[in-house]
Amino acid sequence: MYKLILLRHGESIWNKENRFTGWTDVGLTEKGIQEAGAAGKILKQQGYVFDIAFTSVLQKATKTLGIVLKEMGLTGIPVEKSWRLNERHYGALQGLNKAETAEKYGEEQVLLWRRSYGERPPAITEDDDRYPGRDPLYGNLKKEDIPLAESLEDVEKRLFPYWEQTIASAIKSGKKVLVCAHGNSLRALVKIIDDIEPEKIPELNIPLGIPLVYELDENLKTIDYYYLGDPEKTEEAIQIVINQGRIPKK
Repeated sequence: MYKLILLRHGESIWNKENRFTGWTDVGLTEKGIQEAGAAGKILKQQGYVFDIAFTSVLQKATKTLGIVLKEMGLTGIPVEKSWRLNERHYGALQGLNKAETAEKYGEEQVLLWRRSYGERPPAITEDDDRYPGRDPLYGNLKKEDIPLAESLEDVEKRLFPYWEQTIASAIKSGKKVLVCAHGNSLRALVKIIDDIEPEKIPELNIPLGIPLVYELDENLKTIDYYYLGDPEKTEEAIQIVINQGRIPKK
């Protein structure tokens, strides 16, 4: 049996402001730093160690991972960063408040943009300041790999080869693996591992800063999965994610 640990980054500045973030490179809040530290502590307390870690190129994930590894005394392990683990690109929604967007377009439409499998949000154009092709961080990418907007299906397609060739390969070689990424890149990864049907994917919500353990068989199919820590706090954190796209009750 293999174990794979998945961790969504701690609270970011735009998580706190309830904004669509996507590929916008925002930092962690003080709460997010504390969540990362708590994740590292519980992983260490429960005896987890890692041989290698994978993360995106966005700082809210890379900083979360750095804090976790420092807490665990594992700062010397290899860390691989890939844009393929980036958050989903939210196109023209990036920077907008989710609740305000729900008031404008309706909760149902925002739910489709946030949680459906195939629905892309409105796209940006290449002359938009939010276009990733303007960022030196992505200077080595082919133009066709630089998104203007992404559905979860798009995220799964760009993530799948990295999972198969790099992360899964590391697991099968016997390495103990930690993946620290984002809500939607982790949802795409869970969809791959669990082979979730597209119509069921809206029900999948991954909370900030709480380690998710996957126990996998020799074919990397799920035997069991569970979050570490207090189940009530985990449910509360998941509910926060669900409520982000809803119109606040007055």
